[in-house]
Amino acid sequence: MEQNSNIEYKGFKANGFLMLFAAIALIAVSIWGIVHAVNVDKGLTAILGGIGILVALISLIGLMVIEPNQARVLVFFGKYRGNFLKEGFWWVNPFMSVKKISLRARNLNAEPIKVNDKMGNPIMIGLVLVWKVKAEEIYKAVFNIDAPKQATTTTKNANGQVDVSVTNASETRMDALANFVAVQSDAALRQVAGNYAYDNNSANEGELSLRSNADEINDQLEMKLSERLEMAGIEVVEARINYLAYAPEIAAVMLRRQQADAIISAREKIVEGAVSMVKMAIDQLAENEVVELDEERKAAMVSNLLVVLCSDESAQPVVNAGTLHH
Repeated sequence: MEQNSNIEYKGFKANGFLMLFAAIALIAVSIWGIVHAVNVDKGLTAILGGIGILVALISLIGLMVIEPNQARVLVFFGKYRGNFLKEGFWWVNPFMSVKKISLRARNLNAEPIKVNDKMGNPIMIGLVLVWKVKAEEIYKAVFNIDAPKQATTTTKNANGQVDVSVTNASETRMDALANFVAVQSDAALRQVAGNYAYDNNSANEGELSLRSNADEINDQLEMKLSERLEMAGIEVVEARINYLAYAPEIAAVMLRRQQADAIISAREKIVEGAVSMVKMAIDQLAENEVVELDEERKAAMVSNLLVVLCSDESAQPVVNAGTLHH
């Protein structure tokens, strides 16, 4: 990048209202001079009046209105002269080429794309991005990213006639930046998604996963985006994954796997609780001397209690009218 890039415009500038009044006054005086010259037959005065009107009209080109969070880049016959950031109504050299740029924040809600995670599973992932052009990096946004001076769109209406619409330069420049952001966001999202597994079931122990470590993944995504968009002078305000799911072709299979994992986890909790309850029951019976059980009877009791506690259905009591052995 050039050493004189991203400098503030230091050239001559004036209040826009003052210069507008001066231009109107010059036009009025020039018209009066032309009329007076015609009446007295003075050709030189008429020529000076015409020149005055031409100068006034040309000077009006130098007027510009700058709203909050907008800027102008000034170029004098191909030479970069600086950035104009002051809000208000201003006048500069009308022979300056003025390029408009917006410093306001913009959103990108990217449609979910299909990528393969670290384990090779196809997933659908999307992101939302908030970005804006840095005030100190306007030079990059204007001169590092190409944008046409005018964009022409051709469409056909219902009658078959061709409609041609022309978009102004500031809109096409911001559209070019928006397109650049969209392409780089797609590339960064694919890169980040390919470095991590979808969830902890697929990831190795201690590794991050897309579903379980959202904050860390979003930080990685924001860092990758910042690296890619730096050349355009764009600041990433926020970047986060807003959509994450398995691809449709494997979604049903992965759902069954998740259901199986959930069932196994629930069964582990049930068995753990049942063993604890059986141990407590045997200890309480022995402590309170309710009944004396030998090892065989303890085994039968443990078996019956585990069946009752771990069963999905309600237990049906059986009354034993004989001894404990029958």
